[in-house]
Amino acid sequence: MQLQTEIKIAEQQPKIDYSSKVLLLGSCFSENVGEKFEFFKFQNLQNPFGILFHPFAIENFLEKVVTQKKYTAEDVFLHQEIYSSFEAHSRLNALSQKEILNNLNAALSVTQLFLKKATHVTITLGTAWVYKHLEQQKYVANCHKLPQKNFEKEISSVPEIKKSLEKIVELIQQLNQTAAIIFTISPVRHAKDGFVENQQSKAHLVASLHQIIQQREKVFYFPSYEIMMDELRDYRFYAADLLHPNQIAVDYIWDKFVDTWFSPSVLSVMKEVKQIQQGLAHKPFNIHSEAHQKFQQKLQQKVEKLQQQFPFISF
Repeated sequence: MQLQTEIKIAEQQPKIDYSSKVLLLGSCFSENVGEKFEFFKFQNLQNPFGILFHPFAIENFLEKVVTQKKYTAEDVFLHQEIYSSFEAHSRLNALSQKEILNNLNAALSVTQLFLKKATHVTITLGTAWVYKHLEQQKYVANCHKLPQKNFEKEISSVPEIKKSLEKIVELIQQLNQTAAIIFTISPVRHAKDGFVENQQSKAHLVASLHQIIQQREKVFYFPSYEIMMDELRDYRFYAADLLHPNQIAVDYIWDKFVDTWFSPSVLSVMKEVKQIQQGLAHKPFNIHSEAHQKFQQKLQQKVEKLQQQFPFISF
């Protein structure tokens, strides 16, 4: 008896292996996937500007990466004794102006160097709703808890999003014409916008994405949102807030991504890495026992053997 419908996803090229370099950008779901890349010790760089939900924010970030236009004092502001930038997540906030400017500009430099060598760029879009700062008349990536009266909320149209996505692809390809660009839509429902409004938002993203994918090579779509809405159509796959995918759902979508994009040759290496990670997380009853010392020695031997094959791996 079949108890769920399954979304068939064709295998894609170029495959991801341990020589690949993967840049991950976008919403909080990109961080869920990024944690998997990090756990299995793939070469990756995730969200250097922190979580970015809207295509405009990702486009703005990539434009800064390409041009390497440095942030200056005019680009940041002080609120509640913390320096912030409307173009970045609060993760980059700092207690001094100098520190936040260093954070922002360092992120641009690191991203440009990585993007030039990247084999894959994954971009997770979160929402079509965006906030415009009224005084500056500019769209922001993050409101940083400033009063709501300072902003105007609006939903971006399909043509606006399509234009932004086209620019995102163009900016990536200015630095790297060979990388595979993998778009996906976050399965997280933005209930704060309203459930009807969330569906409208996701629909705008879906419609825009499929228009640009049909027109371009090396630009792909992975159906994270559709897997969550269809194959995992049950609240047992959600976290306590009933909005975010729980760990079972994240693992399930990750497995689908691996089946679609990963080279079969890396699966045995991933298994070894997982065993080492589990060994490192093991908490013994007695760290001085002979049994634990032998366990540690065997574990270290596994680490050294793996690092001989992949010197970049560090535990």
